[in-house]
Amino acid sequence: MSFDIRNITLGEKITAEDIAEDLEFLDDWEERYRYIIDLGKQLPGLPDELKTEDRFVRGCQSQVWLETDYDADADTLYLAVDSDALIVKGLAAIVLSALNRQSPQAIHDYDMDSFFERIDLLSHLSPTRGNGLRAMVAKIKHQAEHLAA
Repeated sequence: MSFDIRNITLGEKITAEDIAEDLEFLDDWEERYRYIIDLGKQLPGLPDELKTEDRFVRGCQSQVWLETDYDADADTLYLAVDSDALIVKGLAAIVLSALNRQSPQAIHDYDMDSFFERIDLLSHLSPTRGNGLRAMVAKIKHQAEHLAA
């Protein structure tokens, strides 16, 4: 079976709102971490041939790669993220739930920091993990801005 970025349904079938509600329902951060790791397990990995230097996300503690595909006719940006760490894949799934399958303008306008604040995420990550998460969002937004220009 070949990899098709457009089959990643985060942002369509599982939205940021769904994830926020699930996290708010969980009692403590140990349960929330398990939930985030489970999200990461559901995220399809990138094939090795897509794990290239130009897709590498700098600033992350773990190895992270970002693949994008833009459908100009639908004005939709499709995203795929992979990492060697399950927790990071879970964090990527959270980001994709908000930004995948959106227009470049919608991605540019979406306030990820407010969303992270709402789910109280950054205060429960190490500083290096938080910086890596911000680097991932910045790379996605940079690519969206390039397409919107």
